[in-house]
Amino acid sequence: MIKFSRDRKPLLGDWLVIVIGAIAVIYLFQTLWSNAPASQLQIRQADKIIGTYDLNQTRELHIHGPLGESHISIDQGKVRFKQSPCTNQYCVHQGWLAHAGQVAICLPNQISLQLIGENKPYDSLNY
Repeated sequence: MIKFSRDRKPLLGDWLVIVIGAIAVIYLFQTLWSNAPASQLQIRQADKIIGTYDLNQTRELHIHGPLGESHISIDQGKVRFKQSPCTNQYCVHQGWLAHAGQVAICLPNQISLQLIGENKPYDSLNY
């Protein structure tokens, strides 16, 4: 029978595994997590692209969907659903989007916002 002691201190191999694991987590976080700023906004309704807009402006857009009109705000590099006719308001509660690859979708009204930067982290946006 093997007895385990509570006083056992970590050995060199234990510290080596901890350090290598921490380095791997930091490396993967920096390479896989995209924090690149977005430069353009692409708006889709159902499967059609409504338009592509530059994010370096201040602008209000009104997009008509099956439920009614969604209000979208663009403000100097960020965008959000300001108002939507859907009942759950998930799209509005997502808040401001500013990084490439971020997406806000209003499924009941079939409108989606996708931020595009230099590198696209995803191939496409599908419902």
